[in-house]
Amino acid sequence: MNSSYFNTAAGAFLGIMFVVMTLSIVSEGIYDSPKPETEGFLIEVAEGGGDASAPAEEAAPELIAPLLASADPAKGEAVFKKCAACHTNDAGNGNKIGPGLWNIVNRPIAGHADFKYSSAMTEFSEGGSVVWDYEHLSGFLAAPKKYIKGTAMGFAGIKKIDERADLIAYLRTLGDSPAPLPAE
Repeated sequence: MNSSYFNTAAGAFLGIMFVVMTLSIVSEGIYDSPKPETEGFLIEVAEGGGDASAPAEEAAPELIAPLLASADPAKGEAVFKKCAACHTNDAGNGNKIGPGLWNIVNRPIAGHADFKYSSAMTEFSEGGSVVWDYEHLSGFLAAPKKYIKGTAMGFAGIKKIDERADLIAYLRTLGDSPAPLPAE
């Protein structure tokens, strides 16, 4: 073996090692971050005067009934476009992914004869004794999966209560005879 070949290979190896070590030292200098005095983050918790085992009270949901008198069904029809992908609104009351919504106000929950409801929905309906009154509609439309845990409805909900009131006013018009407005 020729010694110049060995010297060339060793020189190339040492040169590469020199470049790699130099880059490592320079990058450590550039990207060096000081070690924190204490590891982790401090999470501040507000001191409560009550019992820690008692559950926190949730804010009471705003009632929909007072808003229905001034709700606009025309605006509700525009909001219904979010629902139209899965529900019909005509008198034929056919099903899509979800049940038809004709005569929905005061109809028994899980009461559309030709639709297979989730077990959570049928359990919530208590055998058809619970109806889609205005407050149930509002609560369900606000957050379906939170209102009826286990429902198959994959809709995120309508957070603004004014939009829900308009939508419910529109749903009220979808029927043979509109349901009476609730007493405030």
